[in-house]
Amino acid sequence: MREITLSKAVNEAIAEEMRRDPAIFLLGEDVAEAGTPFKVLSGLVEEFGPDRIIDTPISEPGFMGLAVGAAMTGSRPIVDLMFGDFLFLIMDQLCNQAAKTHYMSGGKLTVPLVVRTNLGATRRSAAQHSQSLHALVAHIPGLKVALPSSAYEAKGLLKTAIRDNSPVVIFEDKLMYNDKAPVPEEEYLIPFGQAKILREGEDLTLIATSSMVQVAQKAADLLAADGISAEVIDPRTIVPLDEDTLLASVKKTSRAIVIDEGHQSFGVTAEIASRLNEKAFYHLDAPVLRMGAMDVPVPFTPALEDLTVPTPEKVVEQAKRLVAGDMIHAA
Repeated sequence: MREITLSKAVNEAIAEEMRRDPAIFLLGEDVAEAGTPFKVLSGLVEEFGPDRIIDTPISEPGFMGLAVGAAMTGSRPIVDLMFGDFLFLIMDQLCNQAAKTHYMSGGKLTVPLVVRTNLGATRRSAAQHSQSLHALVAHIPGLKVALPSSAYEAKGLLKTAIRDNSPVVIFEDKLMYNDKAPVPEEEYLIPFGQAKILREGEDLTLIATSSMVQVAQKAADLLAADGISAEVIDPRTIVPLDEDTLLASVKKTSRAIVIDEGHQSFGVTAEIASRLNEKAFYHLDAPVLRMGAMDVPVPFTPALEDLTVPTPEKVVEQAKRLVAGDMIHAA
């Protein structure tokens, strides 16, 4: 099977879906001639033209509102939000309008749009361009949230998102655009709400999202060298969340660590850990531990920024203490 970058996988998914359905168009800042700052969309305007790949003014509330209205009236827009940090600018359009229209119209209207954006620190982009804000939108009923962890996941999840009749927010990690993975040339879709077990294990479960999947896999390799067998699971989507797969794993291993790059307090790690504690309590040999980003604005200084997010070494440290029965709180 060929290997392509995550950037190429996203580009292919959009192009394939736009060829399939003329109701799809894409809009955002610098998406046409520039191809976005990450060059993910390069070449699309040449094939589909400026009427379907639309450069917008620097007004996120404006073009998000346009997309919501277009989706309500028969189009299927893809909104390219240059940085996930800009979610704060579109929260009314996304969370008060797109998320609620189907419910408030008694099911008569749908808002089939996709917001493509990103997350992730350690890119030296400072506090206003380095946040991982997926927990914010996961909190809002009516929205679906996907977190691809590789080029394969990015293409399959994006195609599913584009075909979904609900508003979907899909977050790509900025540092993974040049990472390669095997991606089939034939069409495929990845269903929402279907987690993937990347590695089977017996001693503990590592549940990781987005770029933290790679962190968990590296940690599992290090743990294996010390005789500890870790199961690694990628939820793929946090809304909907595949509870069944996560619970089955934790009931087997009796221990779990949840790893996510969003801030630890009131975030994805807290939600998943809570569900595991509630629904697998009598199968647990230890509390479910959480490892998220520090609750600080992301520093610009590299030496400090690198300290704010989980690393394989930090996961290994927590996993060893968990398996050994040392019930410390995850730092």
